[in-house]
Amino acid sequence: MDPLSKEALRRTALDARKAYVRTLSDGQKTQLEERLAHHLTSLCAGATVVGGYAPLGSEISPQLAIEEARAVGRIVAFPAFDHPAKPFKFRAGDPLAPGPFGIMQPKPRAPVVEPDLIFVPLVAIDGCGTRLGRGKGHYDRALVRLRKSGARLIGVGWALQRLVDTIPADEWDIPLDGFASPEGVELFVR
Repeated sequence: MDPLSKEALRRTALDARKAYVRTLSDGQKTQLEERLAHHLTSLCAGATVVGGYAPLGSEISPQLAIEEARAVGRIVAFPAFDHPAKPFKFRAGDPLAPGPFGIMQPKPRAPVVEPDLIFVPLVAIDGCGTRLGRGKGHYDRALVRLRKSGARLIGVGWALQRLVDTIPADEWDIPLDGFASPEGVELFVR
């Protein structure tokens, strides 16, 4: 059997994620996000600036870990687009303003910062750190520079988003350093 194309794999993984989240009660979802926060908080210990994201749809929320990072003195930042056609930057502050593509982002006057730890949303991830995103390349364009500056890139998702199969990688795909879910953290060896 031929492997699925990236687009077919994306559709299948998104459908699975949505179906899974529909099975969760609000209480179950909260418990799983608290477990995720426990794992993410341990990663924040060595960071100065933590890049998070405001979840869309069925994405798991890293917000509890972001709040804990802030409480212990870390700078927290979120993706913010100055222009939809250009790579986003991380701006310090809370995601309170609507931005392009349906994301909430810090206000345009919030300072631009360089995270040394970034929580990256995803549709799926494999054991090599190959991330399958929404297909527009926004994270790949933004992360290429941050990877070069030494930022640690951790994919965040529900446990079912960690695939056993290999995701086909394109030359522009930025591999992640690890994957965090309510089940724990898996760091990838390069």
